[in-house]
Amino acid sequence: MKKESIIALPDPRLRERSKKVHVVTPEILELVDNLTNVALDWEDTRPHEISAAISAVQIGHMDRVVIIRSDFDDKAVRDFTALINPQIVKFEGDIVYDYEGCLSVPDVYGKVPRHTKVRVKAVDIDGNEVRFKAEDFLARIIQHEIDHINGIVFIDHIRDNKDAFYKLDNKGELRPLDYEKYVKNNSILWD
Repeated sequence: MKKESIIALPDPRLRERSKKVHVVTPEILELVDNLTNVALDWEDTRPHEISAAISAVQIGHMDRVVIIRSDFDDKAVRDFTALINPQIVKFEGDIVYDYEGCLSVPDVYGKVPRHTKVRVKAVDIDGNEVRFKAEDFLARIIQHEIDHINGIVFIDHIRDNKDAFYKLDNKGELRPLDYEKYVKNNSILWD
């Protein structure tokens, strides 16, 4: 699959709750491969960004499956870890505002509040339950992706904060967006 498979707002599937995966089937493993291919194809066209993670709903599959990049610092490391039916069992740490982007909200970034630590439960591709603690950027990514499978998009957390929206310029720098002109009145972003 290619980056063109990514769905974007206002596609209504991005506002729906994904369904639980009961068995890790060959189709689910194929979905994980497709997610990886889409994420890497998108990343290969973006000189200043990495594809940190993607959820199945973002390619139109309503299964509770996400993949998360294994190394956020080195674009040459192209491995992802799949989490099936991920859920946050405990939020910890402080709430910190930091920048987020999304493959399904093209060219818009925002300063989103997230917990700095989370405890996560999921199933791996072998069907085994896994539990782990995530901190900082990984915790942010996991919260973002679990939001996706629950029908929430990052902009929902900052919808009414006119100073929270940004756009990446051609040098890779984030610049504030004109809230009234681009964000508030953009029917692509809101229902």
